Amino acid sequence: MSSTQSLLLITLIITIIVVVMAMLLINRRQLRDIEELDNELGNMEDLHLERAIGKLDQMELAGESLATLNTWKKSYQKAAELFPEIQRLIEDGADENARYRLVKSHQSIKQARELVDSVSEDVKNSSDVFTQLLESNRENKAQYDELMQSYREIRKEILADSFDYSVALEEIENRLSAMEEDFAQAKNLSAQGDHVEAKRVLSKIRADLTALKTKLPEVKEDQHDLQTVFADQLDEIAAGYKQMRDAKYGFGSLDVMLEIRQSNDQIDRSLAALAQLDLEETSKGMKKVEKEIKTLYGILEKEYKARPFVEKNQDKLQRLLTHQQTVSQQLIKKLRHIDESYELTHGELDESRELEREVHKMDSDYIRASQRIADGRAVYSEVQDDWIKILGRLQEIGKRQQELSEAVDGLYEAEEVAQRSIKEFKQQVSLVYRHLSRQNLPGIPEGFLQMYTLVINEISKTSGELNQVRINMEKISEELVQISDDVDRLQREAEDIISSANLFELTMQYSNKFLDNETVVRARRNAMKLYDRDYNYKDALDTIATAVERAEPGSYQRIENAYYQEQKELID
Repeated sequence: MSSTQSLLLITLIITIIVVVMAMLLINRRQLRDIEELDNELGNMEDLHLERAIGKLDQMELAGESLATLNTWKKSYQKAAELFPEIQRLIEDGADENARYRLVKSHQSIKQARELVDSVSEDVKNSSDVFTQLLESNRENKAQYDELMQSYREIRKEILADSFDYSVALEEIENRLSAMEEDFAQAKNLSAQGDHVEAKRVLSKIRADLTALKTKLPEVKEDQHDLQTVFADQLDEIAAGYKQMRDAKYGFGSLDVMLEIRQSNDQIDRSLAALAQLDLEETSKGMKKVEKEIKTLYGILEKEYKARPFVEKNQDKLQRLLTHQQTVSQQLIKKLRHIDESYELTHGELDESRELEREVHKMDSDYIRASQRIADGRAVYSEVQDDWIKILGRLQEIGKRQQELSEAVDGLYEAEEVAQRSIKEFKQQVSLVYRHLSRQNLPGIPEGFLQMYTLVINEISKTSGELNQVRINMEKISEELVQISDDVDRLQREAEDIISSANLFELTMQYSNKFLDNETVVRARRNAMKLYDRDYNYKDALDTIATAVERAEPGSYQRIENAYYQEQKELID
């Protein structure tokens, strides 16, 4: 046998083995499908729904129950007619599968599966409905007895506490009567065999009982609050209000009795809603009444607490206002007098007059409030609020008036200080000029003379302003600051001139060492011109110092350090 033939043989054997294995696998899988279908069919047959139908027929159902039975009886019977065909297909499939006629077996299994799937839901639903119908009579009876017991307990409770439900008693009785009719209907339906409709009626009774049972505690509480709690509170408010009116408490435009009547009207509306068991509307009305009662209590309490404060502070406030008016008048008088000699540049007089007008207005308000108190028309809480503001404002006004008084008091002292300052500035400038003149310099620099003249003129101008009939001390104070700065600058300029001249002489003396140095010689000539002819001592010093420093680095620094050290020792 050739290699090609061997290969073909091996391939054929492998193919045969694969085919056989595939057939075995398909056979086993289809066998499982057949067993599953057979079990499902058996389960449907084991329900024995024919027996349930027989029992239901004997119950002589009526109405909705009978209609339901007939509907699902037809549905089940139609499904049951297919049971033999499903059984045949299952058996054919099993026989063909056993003979390894796998394709035909698959077709039978597929048809059987389609039929089982089409009837299984109807059979299950029919079974559930039949079971429910069979048990409905027993369940309805048990539910009827349970609901009747709850109904009797509620009636007993309402009868025992009828006073607590008196507002809504008629509506409660109407609802209980409606339940009695529903009980009778449920009983008749059960007797007639219409258990489905009877169950619906019993469900309605349960819902109505639950709703009524839930409302009863709230009805009792709402009735108590409306008829007792709120009513007593409003009576208490009315009595308290009358007592306070007799005690000369005022309430302005607020009509408390009208508010009480409106609250009583709202109570009546809430009771009417409660009579219809409209608890939501009742609750809304009760919240309005509760809020109004709380508001009225708050108003009475606020007025009652405010009166002691008003009575305690009435005389005190009058004394404070009188005192503050006196202070205001004295301050204005003082400022008018000062204004004759000094310019009040910050509107002190206008401000003091405005404060006086404000105090006068507060006094007028106080008088009107006191009259309302005497007439029994004062709203004490409003008076208290106003007087608290007045007391606080009087304190602020007193503080401000003290500040204004102290500020103008300082004008006299400020004038004396200014006069002394002018005198001192004149002395300082004179001393500076004489000190500079005694230095035996060729002349005084033009820049210094201009600065000196400027300072003299500033001093003279400010001195003249101090001698005017009305003095502007703020302006003078600013000018004194500027003069002080200029005098200091003049002193520094004089010191710089003297130091430059002295250092120039010392450096010129030292430059004699370098008369063979043309640069130094030329610098000496230029420096002397600046010194003798131009009186420019600073530039003269810079010219000779630069030449000497170049000729002998560090030499000028030594001269300068020695000079300032000597000046320091003289001062010390």
